[in-house]
Amino acid sequence: MKNLIFALSLISIYCSAFAQDKDHSFKKENIFIGGAIGLGLSGGGFSAGANPEVGYTVAKWFDAGIITNVNYYSYSAEVNNGVRQRSFNYGAGMFVRLYPIPNFFIQLLPEYNWIKTSLKDIALYGTGEEVKLSQEAPSFLLGAGYATREIGNTSFYTVIMFDAGNNVNSPYVGYLGSKYPILRTGFNFYLRPKKK
Repeated sequence: MKNLIFALSLISIYCSAFAQDKDHSFKKENIFIGGAIGLGLSGGGFSAGANPEVGYTVAKWFDAGIITNVNYYSYSAEVNNGVRQRSFNYGAGMFVRLYPIPNFFIQLLPEYNWIKTSLKDIALYGTGEEVKLSQEAPSFLLGAGYATREIGNTSFYTVIMFDAGNNVNSPYVGYLGSKYPILRTGFNFYLRPKKK
């Protein structure tokens, strides 16, 4: 909760700074849509996901918007102590990207996730029992990234983040509390591209 209040406070401060700008009218050409997709393969593990987003370029140094996520993870019993695991999570949040220098940004992303997990004991002497879990968890992702950003044109970005929250049910926190790095790469398209 403290992290969410912190993020909302930052958004409020930056919006106040924006409001002092002489030309703070809404501009349709500052709206962008896009997102990232991900695919991961490792010994006994597989993951796939998508992160659609809609945002607005408030200033040359500031973007804000909403983002969703849909992810699927599976781990084979051979690498997971005889238990096959399949997880599906979806969520939504608000992001802020601050550009202290051109093309490099800091991202804050508080979000909320719903997680469905199926665990099946298929070890050699396992019971074959299957357990289904439903969990919810907030997360507070912080990170830094690079973007080929020119307001009004298509842009590419990549960002690495970590969950700065402390919820053990977060999809970005491991079995023993370790924090997984989150790497996202994607594209954004402005609704009305700048005329050349």
